[in-house]
Amino acid sequence: MAEPTSPLGIADYRRFWLARFFAVLATTGTVVIIGYQLYDIARTDYAMSIPEAAFQLGLLGFAQFLPVFLLTPVAGVLADRFDRRKVAGIASLLDMGVAIGLGVTTAMELRSLPVLYVFAVLHGTVRVFISPSMAAIAPNIVPPRLIPRAIGFNSIAMQAGTIIGPAAYGFLFAADHALPYWSSAVFTLGASIAIQSIRNLPPPRPDARKAHPIRQIVEGFQFVSRERFLLGCLTLDLFAVLLGGATALMPVFARDILHVGPEGLGQMRAATAAGAAIVALWLSFRPLKSNVGVKMLVAVVGYGAMTVGFGLSRHFLLSLVFLAFLGAADMISVFIRSSLVQLRTPDDVRGRVSAISGLAISASNELGELQSGFAAALLGATGAVVFGGSAAIVITLAWAWLFPEIRRARTFEPRWEQKP
Repeated sequence: MAEPTSPLGIADYRRFWLARFFAVLATTGTVVIIGYQLYDIARTDYAMSIPEAAFQLGLLGFAQFLPVFLLTPVAGVLADRFDRRKVAGIASLLDMGVAIGLGVTTAMELRSLPVLYVFAVLHGTVRVFISPSMAAIAPNIVPPRLIPRAIGFNSIAMQAGTIIGPAAYGFLFAADHALPYWSSAVFTLGASIAIQSIRNLPPPRPDARKAHPIRQIVEGFQFVSRERFLLGCLTLDLFAVLLGGATALMPVFARDILHVGPEGLGQMRAATAAGAAIVALWLSFRPLKSNVGVKMLVAVVGYGAMTVGFGLSRHFLLSLVFLAFLGAADMISVFIRSSLVQLRTPDDVRGRVSAISGLAISASNELGELQSGFAAALLGATGAVVFGGSAAIVITLAWAWLFPEIRRARTFEPRWEQKP
């Protein structure tokens, strides 16, 4: 039988791709609606000012990050000790329960900030166990030579879900406030079924369950600390996005600055994902192969510059353009980091390293929302976004000096495999 020339020629990969798409679609749509619903309740039911309501968005980000911070090491160990299909599938079913709970409370008009915070924590908890298990599956079902292309297609699934989810959920929320959550319940069920239908997945190593879980957690962090290029990439993404993220304040811009409502908020989130999806499509056919470190640094600087442009814009269409380029720049960084994790990490530790990478991503996103909330309370929404984008540029320049391994990196191959 001829070897496949594309990851899509592998049946198990197609099932994985569908599961990833459904999971991202449900997660991004749910997070956007929870954020808008919380901000709207804070402004309407609690009569908060714009800075006070924006601060609530920051607390929401922290509520979602707390379980990620506490449980990520555990999730990584589970992904290396047990069948990754079952871990991701069961977690997806639990996420379906969270979506049903949000749908019921919304339909019954149990409007309160504490209720939304509780469900945000629950959603963040189950999401912890989905990410590392799914991230570690792809290299098990795709030949190494096709992994860069698979990462490009993985990104397309992620960005397609990120485009469709927020945009569609914004319109669904406008029609019926509970409808987005009912939709998430269906999509998370679909993700669980698709991921568990993967057939050709190698079992965990026989000694995986014999090692002490604490020791396995430590081994994962030790591996990352030894790989300077990997460490630099993860921390650069962590601090640049933590300081430069504009996502948390999009409800403020949609409701009170650009005056476009939940429909406009969905389009703003979709514009970011659309820019990323175009780049992901390009990279799936023409993956980066040379000077990957410098290209990542340039991309993060572009990310910061587009963030500043978005913060200063007062025209909706111009704001969408800035967000599209922001997403495109971020996609390059995501592609390089994901390729690095997959190609430089042994399979027996890949779940733990994927969990650490997921922790950095979540920290940058959720703690970035907390930082944005604080900054918005002090500087206003515009000042917070402009400050954050400028800080991302400064961080990138500092990391180029602190981690010269990033500037010098030419390929994704481990240093012991690179040709002189």
